[in-house]
Amino acid sequence: MKTLKPWIATFFLLLCINIHSQEKKKFKIHTVAFYNLENLFDTINDPNKFDEASPIMEMKTEIGDIYKKKVSNMARVISDIGSEMAHNSPAVIGVSEVENRSVLEDLVNDPLLINKDYGIVHYDSPDARGIDVAFLYQKKLFTPLHTSSHELKIYDDNTRERVYTRDQLLVSGKLDGEMIHVIVNHWPSRRGGEARSRPKRVAAAKLNKSIIDSLQAIDPYAKIFTMGDLNDDPTNASVKKILKAKKDREDVGLKGIYNPMENFFRKGLGSNAYRDAWSLFDQIMMTKPLIEKDYSSFRFYQAGIYNKNYLVNKEGRYKGYPLRSFADGGFTDGFSDHFPVYVYIIKQID
Repeated sequence: MKTLKPWIATFFLLLCINIHSQEKKKFKIHTVAFYNLENLFDTINDPNKFDEASPIMEMKTEIGDIYKKKVSNMARVISDIGSEMAHNSPAVIGVSEVENRSVLEDLVNDPLLINKDYGIVHYDSPDARGIDVAFLYQKKLFTPLHTSSHELKIYDDNTRERVYTRDQLLVSGKLDGEMIHVIVNHWPSRRGGEARSRPKRVAAAKLNKSIIDSLQAIDPYAKIFTMGDLNDDPTNASVKKILKAKKDREDVGLKGIYNPMENFFRKGLGSNAYRDAWSLFDQIMMTKPLIEKDYSSFRFYQAGIYNKNYLVNKEGRYKGYPLRSFADGGFTDGFSDHFPVYVYIIKQID
């Protein structure tokens, strides 16, 4: 194994970039990311979950090898996100479509990630498919101080029976000594059509807004990231009318929310595709204190969709789409049907 240079081993990169002037300044940088891991299920049938319908449980042979390769592929992507600029994998990352804590432990102990020493925040949610959200953090960079899981109660339009879906995960802690809050989401799907399912995502947005409001009631200047697979685009009602997220920094008020993903979407870029149409369901938004121009503490610098060439399908009817792990009843040796998304945050140093 190559010995890391001392400046890399400190887990940050000192950037020399120009901000608001021609004077070169030095900045510390971290990556904050989100990734839908597309059905990261183990090979054990849990009688309390509907996990037997997961793609990996439907495999007939070599299920153990498929699972190991799936975990390895997810670790490869996570290890790469943000590395071009930060020279490190994400300091913190929210993930969705994970079955349990066990698969997360396998993930963070993969050879590509084990040296990063990721910690895990995970709660079992009541989702009917047995999938959860979770939060991973590099222990040398982030210290969780408070975590909580927030239940989303929604009901079927016709039967009025409870629809069991993912909880929303709140993690509050210190990133390099600075307090931040991260909410990890996986909002209800568009099953049954976008219009019919829309109220469920509006309800999810209202829950998300209430979590943000509660944090801002304690501290109006709280640095909050809300991220996840929203199953809605940046321009849908859940994001624009409920969260009131703005695409332009100058329009964000004191307790407002900035969505850097909206400009990507308006340019035709997406994180997932369906029927030859791109969507940007995977988003990272943030509160105003993260977009101030004073870089004496961590502020937003840049956002991105991690759509590197190896994550893209090269052929067939899904050419150009994200190269997913499971298709046509088999394992493709791919990654996910979603691209990850990320933001860089930076802080000026002497």
